[in-house]
Amino acid sequence: MNHKKWLNKTVQMAVENVKDGGGPFAAIVVKDGEIIGKGTNLVHVQNDPSAHAELLAIREACAHLQSVDLSSCVLYASGEPCPMCLGAAYWSDVGQIYYTCSKDEAFQEVGFPNPVENYFPDQEKEPEKRQVPFIQIETDQSFAPFLEWKNTQEK
Repeated sequence: MNHKKWLNKTVQMAVENVKDGGGPFAAIVVKDGEIIGKGTNLVHVQNDPSAHAELLAIREACAHLQSVDLSSCVLYASGEPCPMCLGAAYWSDVGQIYYTCSKDEAFQEVGFPNPVENYFPDQEKEPEKRQVPFIQIETDQSFAPFLEWKNTQEK
């Protein structure tokens, strides 16, 4: 597979996306030499903080395959995926991830913010001491959805 070809495609998509008012990221999911999912960063266009290129490409690929299993696919991204996008890639079990610009390079070259340094070390803190406090309150039915899921899986 020609990885540079696919990465160049994501870079072209990202440049066009910036010209159209979007963010500087694009991603595609490729299976057997065919693009089955693509996305560009539409966070500010759609006022949706989850509208990252990789997430949109993964969603489209899963819809195309009618499956959440992308283990036979490759994710190509114009920039190194953030933790949210990486989480989606792991949940979809994507086969491989290739990217062209690291988060450090984006920060060093143009000052693009690094969300990993800004927010994700917060996860190491106790939940109630995080920048946005996480407060757990148990209810009588806290486990009901999980028990229902378990019962459904056992059928």
